[in-house]
Amino acid sequence: MTDGSIDTVTTATSTAAGQSSSVQVASILEMPLEDARIHLANLSPQNRLDWALKQFGQGFVLTTSFGIQSAVLLHMLHDLHGGSVVPVVWVDTGYLPAETYFYADQLTRQLGLDLKVVQSSMSPARMEAIYGRLWETGSVKDLETYHRIRKVEPLEQALDDLHVHCWASGVRSDQTDYRRSMAFLDLIRDRLSLRPLLDWTPKEVFYYMQEHQLPQHPLFEKGYSTVGDLHSSAPDGGEASGRETRFGGLKQECGLHLPGVLGEGI
Repeated sequence: MTDGSIDTVTTATSTAAGQSSSVQVASILEMPLEDARIHLANLSPQNRLDWALKQFGQGFVLTTSFGIQSAVLLHMLHDLHGGSVVPVVWVDTGYLPAETYFYADQLTRQLGLDLKVVQSSMSPARMEAIYGRLWETGSVKDLETYHRIRKVEPLEQALDDLHVHCWASGVRSDQTDYRRSMAFLDLIRDRLSLRPLLDWTPKEVFYYMQEHQLPQHPLFEKGYSTVGDLHSSAPDGGEASGRETRFGGLKQECGLHLPGVLGEGI
């Protein structure tokens, strides 16, 4: 459905998500990966989305966090010819702020998204009973375990279930140190990952939202420039801003956009 429909998928937390047959990238690209990157660099974000939809068809999805600036890429998909049939995958960790759930509902209805809500089969209560409150230990290893259970494994299982060859996200090169090294198209865990907004600046994002009268995330007015889980996000302050406010300052990436197999390099 494409009228703002929402499907919820509960996924296994085992590494079975990474055990499906690997996508043969060479067989689904019409050109070498490096040539595709050069081609994409000369396109607008909207045309990058259009290229991916034509290249991968039903094997293409868009992922979103419904974060502070998520409305831009979602709106571009909404305006894209044929974009209404592209599934939008959202990993709901069960720990998001109430404002994010409100924002997700607002944008889903306004843009008519075909939303697929993905969740771990391990409930937050069960996870805390077994592992404790992993985000409170001050350990990067514990944070990686948390992200594997609540984010990476559920996403990978959903992409398997949807037979995805390429997934697009709204990451930008100015957000983290690692993202400065990203290309417009990369191989991530045996799938291609497209970054249509990689070369955009915060100013371009702001003006796009103004021009198209897109609603801001409710926490933007409270000083947040980025938001994820409630326990690992904070408004910008004197000592930290942007991604530095995430995960208690221990790390900048949750693992979704990093290469490597599940549980490795996340």
